[in-house]
Amino acid sequence: MKHKKNQNGLNITIVGCGKVGAVLLEQLREEGHDITVIDTDAARVQNFSETYDVMGVVGNGASYEIQMEAGIENADLIIAVTGSDELNLLCCTMAKQVGDCSAIARVRSPEYSKEVGYLREKLGLTLIINPELEAAKEASRILSLPTALDVDAFAHGQAEIIKFRIPEGNMLDGMEIASLGQSVTSDILICGVERGERVYIPSGHFCLKAGDNVSFVAKRKVARSFLKHIGIKTNHVKNTLIVGGSSTAYYLAKALINLNISVKIIEQSRERCEELAVLLPEAVIINGNGTNEDLLREEGIIEADSFVPLTRIDEENIVLTLFANQVSDAKVITKITHPNFKDVIANLNLGSVLYPQYITSESIIAYVRAKTASKGSSNIETLYHMFDRRVEAIEFQIKETSPVTDVPLMDLNIKDEVLIATITRKGEIIIPSGQDDIRVGDSVMVVTSHTGFNDIRDILR
Repeated sequence: MKHKKNQNGLNITIVGCGKVGAVLLEQLREEGHDITVIDTDAARVQNFSETYDVMGVVGNGASYEIQMEAGIENADLIIAVTGSDELNLLCCTMAKQVGDCSAIARVRSPEYSKEVGYLREKLGLTLIINPELEAAKEASRILSLPTALDVDAFAHGQAEIIKFRIPEGNMLDGMEIASLGQSVTSDILICGVERGERVYIPSGHFCLKAGDNVSFVAKRKVARSFLKHIGIKTNHVKNTLIVGGSSTAYYLAKALINLNISVKIIEQSRERCEELAVLLPEAVIINGNGTNEDLLREEGIIEADSFVPLTRIDEENIVLTLFANQVSDAKVITKITHPNFKDVIANLNLGSVLYPQYITSESIIAYVRAKTASKGSSNIETLYHMFDRRVEAIEFQIKETSPVTDVPLMDLNIKDEVLIATITRKGEIIIPSGQDDIRVGDSVMVVTSHTGFNDIRDILR
């Protein structure tokens, strides 16, 4: 990736030096922001301070004294991502009283999630993010199109970016992208191809091959008809077996039941099983060890349409996925909490992999970039990382005229490795050609291997 130094960096305070805090710190530091971290664990604070060359403060992030020591009066933004929902909300509330900053809290409890709108309004928070809920939404989108590796929604859910692998013998094997538009459909746009170690933002002359991981953009209905046309199944799963009764399992089960997909959850804690039985009366709740091979066979893993291991231990999730792949044809989604050893994980053929902390960080980074560019000609609405964070898909809301507006795309001097994927105008999604232009009021999806785009004008050389 090509990194762009941000000349107008924000002063950002991150409370919580856990996994999400680390992901946020790494990316926000890289994008040129001044970061201060707060945590009660002195060793973690020291590690973060030395590794990323940032200021660190040891103490309770909700304390007035600690926030003052961290310079909250000069902060543009506080991000609270400790392990406690209540502490995160209190950190943000305190910061809003002391400083004039925006505030983002991670809140994971289902009880609070029902009150997000109320909490945001009453506490004056910019964002409340629930990584478990967002991971469950992503998993349910994938299970509604199980042949996909990833499904991301944008344009308020009207369009999707879908990633799939081209099978051996498929009609796309050996086809140029330009002839795909002529002979199959021009209503989709291929915006990224992963082949081996390399990722391409392809031109019309790019030739597709079996084994490529391909991401394309389309309206929701068009995406399914395209996949059907090229011989890839599009029917969603009928049933799901989930191991682990976490909050993510609850959110996912609820979403799947709403799609008329039958759900079975295996959970070791009897107390949690009783809670889930009350919360999810339509689901089948089994009290047992979900890593026990005999129990998995007994509960139907061999016949299951889909299987989602959601234990708290990555290694268990990976082994369960490999077992499911060995004994069944189930669509499997693997949740990975620690993003270490990603190259090893990529070679295990785990299919669809969820990284909840990346889902959390994307929402926050999209907001930070929008705030950084608040005096620009566009706002960032959504941000997705693709192909192991080597490609970004950014949705810009066009606020005012600029050098990119009212000019045919073919006449713009657009950087290499940048693709205008869609233009949404008055609710209508356009897959643009060179003759189309960008207008004030449009939403524009840009796919690029550059990083750090804050404004639509960043696409120009």
